[in-house]
Amino acid sequence: MDVRQMIESITREILQSMSIPQETKPKWLFIFCDSTAHESFADQFIALQNHGICHDLLFLDGETSSWLGMHRIECTGAGKIIATDEYAPAPLELPKEYDGIVIPEIDLDNAARVVAGLKGTIKAEIIFSALVLGKPVLVGEDVPGMKRSDRRCLRTLTLPGPYQRLFQRHVNDMKELGIEFAAHKELAGSIIRMSRASQQETPLALPHQDTQGQQPAAVKLLTAEWVKSQSDFPDQRLVLRQGAIVSPLAMDLLKEKGIAVHYAR
Repeated sequence: MDVRQMIESITREILQSMSIPQETKPKWLFIFCDSTAHESFADQFIALQNHGICHDLLFLDGETSSWLGMHRIECTGAGKIIATDEYAPAPLELPKEYDGIVIPEIDLDNAARVVAGLKGTIKAEIIFSALVLGKPVLVGEDVPGMKRSDRRCLRTLTLPGPYQRLFQRHVNDMKELGIEFAAHKELAGSIIRMSRASQQETPLALPHQDTQGQQPAAVKLLTAEWVKSQSDFPDQRLVLRQGAIVSPLAMDLLKEKGIAVHYAR
């Protein structure tokens, strides 16, 4: 047996006996109006967990303050953002840590801010940041357009006709911005669908597209056989996702071909 083949065989056995790094699970952020608004979503959280999707819950104290775990987050208007403890991220920073944002209930005020590109509230700032970063935003569609606190205070469940029509126009404009809407009972299903689509768009190895324009199959362990099967590497580059492992023989072949290996961030 060739020495290189023997080394590769040993490497395969070692890698099979050790835990290969797992791909990071998708994680979404749910933004609720208060600490009780999430209770009706318990079954949907179970569905997300069963599909390997993580989630965090953010509870609003008001329009400009919220709680994420033990961290209190505050914003005090456009251009002025305050994190009230040293470990709490600012609202604009939150979408960086998540694959998507879920807002089960949006109101007329926040919808108007989002459409106008204004900030000043937790929801508006997070939606603005997520859209700028290209992160998906999912909003519940079967909502009255009134805040929970306003409904409790005014003892009414619906907006008057003119406000309803104004709210619907804002909803249509938000859809134009790329925000997706779904019924409350379908939020988990929409998240699962969007997460699967995102994973299919980002395979572990991204060297090139073949002549049919199809991406190569995702690989966790890049072997010499896989390298030999690739007919061409545009720009002499191979881009790998974090977690991909290159066998020693495969690395030697890549060096012989003059292929530079890069890891996507």
